[in-house]
Amino acid sequence: MATSTLLMQMQLLVSLMMVNSALSGNFYQEFDMLWGNGKANILNNGELVTLSLDKDSGSGFQSKQEYLFGKVNMQLKLVSGNSAGTVTSYYLSSKGSSWDEIDFEFLGNLSGDPYTVHTNVITQGKRDREQQFHLWFDPTVDFHTYSILWNPLAIVFLIDGTPIRQFKNLKSKGIQFPNNQPMRQYSSLWNADDWATRGGVIKTDWRYAPFTASFRNFSGQVCVWSNGVSSCNNLKSPSSRPSSYKWLKEELQPTSLQRLRWVRNNYMIYNYCTDTKRFPQGLPPECAFEI
Repeated sequence: MATSTLLMQMQLLVSLMMVNSALSGNFYQEFDMLWGNGKANILNNGELVTLSLDKDSGSGFQSKQEYLFGKVNMQLKLVSGNSAGTVTSYYLSSKGSSWDEIDFEFLGNLSGDPYTVHTNVITQGKRDREQQFHLWFDPTVDFHTYSILWNPLAIVFLIDGTPIRQFKNLKSKGIQFPNNQPMRQYSSLWNADDWATRGGVIKTDWRYAPFTASFRNFSGQVCVWSNGVSSCNNLKSPSSRPSSYKWLKEELQPTSLQRLRWVRNNYMIYNYCTDTKRFPQGLPPECAFEI
C-alpha cells in the first residue's frame, strides 16, 4: 500500500511539473544565442540580452522550447539615435514552407522621428496582414513591455498592457488561424534598409554602428510542446485548469477594447484592411470582422 501511495504521489508530481509551464525569466535557461558572431550576449547572470548590428552582421536568439499557445512578455529598449534601416524583431514562428508566425518588428528611424511598430500574422505561409503604428513614447530611453497573447480564441498584441491589435480565431468562417503548429520565440536585430525606413528611401548610416538593442524580463505562461504533446493537453476541462492558465480563455473586455480603439484612432498609420489598392479584387475576408 505504501509503495502504491508513493507511486501515485510521484505521478502527481510529474503531472504538476508538466502543467507548470511558467517561464523562468532567465535567458540562460530559456534561450540559445542563434547567430551574430558574438554580437548576441547574455549579461547580468542571465537577466539581460544585448543584440548588436554592424556592417558585417546582425544578431539574434531563439527559445529553447516550442510552444503551442502562450502569453509571453518581453521588455525591450530599442536602438537609439539614428537607427534608420535597422529592424529589431520579437516574434513567434514555426518551421516549414507553410509556417505560422506572429510578428512584432520595430522599424528604425532618423533621429527625432517616431519609431514604427510593424505587426503581422502569418498563417500557413500566407502573409499580407500588416498593421503599423507609431509609438506614443520614446522606446529608446527606457525599457517597455511588449506582449503577445496567443490562445485558441485570438492573438493580441500589447504594449505596456495596452492592446494595439487583435486577430480573432475565425476558422469557423473559413479563415486560417495558427492553432496547430508549435512555435519558438525569436528576437533579432538586422539591417533591412531596402524597405524598413520610409519604404527603403532612407538607408542605414553605418557611421553610427554598432547599433544595439536590449532585452530583459522575459516572462509568461505557455503550453510547452514536447515530443508531439502539449503540456496543456490535460487542461481542456475547466475544472482541471489552474488559475494561472486563465489566459487560455482570455478575451478583450470592454475597457481593453476601448483602449484598442484609442490606439487605432490615434497611432495606426497602416492597415491592410483598408488598402483597396493592394487588394483590388476585394479585402481579405477577416477584414469584415475587424473592430
